Amino acid sequence: MADLFDFKDVEVGMPTLERPFGIKLWPVFSKFWAAIFGYAPENFTFNVGQTPMSTLKETIIALVAYYIIIFGGRELMRNRKPYVLNGPFMVHNLYLTIISGGLLALFIEQLWPTLVHGGVFHAICSYQGGWTKPLVTLYYMNYLTKYLELIDTVFLVLKKKPLTFLHTYHHGATALLCYTQLIGHTAVSWVPITLNLTVHVVMYWYYFQSARGIRIWWKKYITIMQITQFIVDLGFVYFASYTYFTSVYFRWMPNAGRCAGEEFAAIAGVVILSSYLLLFISFYFATYKNRTTSGRPRRNTGRDALIAMKDLPLPGAEGSVASIDDKRNNGAVTTGLSGPTTRSRKA
Repeated sequence: MADLFDFKDVEVGMPTLERPFGIKLWPVFSKFWAAIFGYAPENFTFNVGQTPMSTLKETIIALVAYYIIIFGGRELMRNRKPYVLNGPFMVHNLYLTIISGGLLALFIEQLWPTLVHGGVFHAICSYQGGWTKPLVTLYYMNYLTKYLELIDTVFLVLKKKPLTFLHTYHHGATALLCYTQLIGHTAVSWVPITLNLTVHVVMYWYYFQSARGIRIWWKKYITIMQITQFIVDLGFVYFASYTYFTSVYFRWMPNAGRCAGEEFAAIAGVVILSSYLLLFISFYFATYKNRTTSGRPRRNTGRDALIAMKDLPLPGAEGSVASIDDKRNNGAVTTGLSGPTTRSRKA
């Protein structure tokens, strides 16, 4: 255990290309990894059928269990009082903030030299650029955090908050998306992952502070960040998919060359990320733009419309307006004593 905190061999100094934060982070990460798993992260390989959560069967079972737990839990809570879980909620959001920030820093350390030396195309379309052994290790760690983030919904259930389509779809689909990109060896994966981690650092920190009772004025900008994230994601993913398919099947069309990755992973990325963009834009307009002159949200007259998605509870969900005491206890930020509780949907 003493060796775990022995950082004598860790490089520290002025920031450089290989050491952008002034300290070499990978050796620190390597010590903690080795302490937990018993071997260096450099020796990690993602092997389908051998690595935990590496098969489609395991992923599907986990996601089915997630939906059974949250919808079954909602029914069990129907006639019970909501739990006040500020302490566990703060801990949950704090460790996700730290994990997201740590992974983001490790990704930057690995990617910055690649981008400078090889350029963007090399980084997103070459196995030597975006699919190196350290990056695969980080991709896998990011994938596992998607299951930790499913606990977000457990808190909603225990506090008797409505389970919206956007929230439940997004959490399950993100775990599936990360799985498809891992087994599909898509070198462009780091783009949506690093942007998502950036948003998560801000978002989970907001939820942590909100649970402490601190009012956050910039809450709506989290949703703007999420929308911006998906636009940038899709720009890169559409480009990588386009140049792959045209270079393989439509060579007469202009393209930049073949991109690393499997076809099913490209299709999954395009479909899922496109759906996120549509849903989050709808959430933004329904939450922040559909307001009357008094500042209140307009009454929802088209619950089947996409614009109403953020307010649409799944069948049998509890009402969406909580009591004043509940708002204070669960860390939500309110717009006023008679106003609605609004939340940024977790990405």
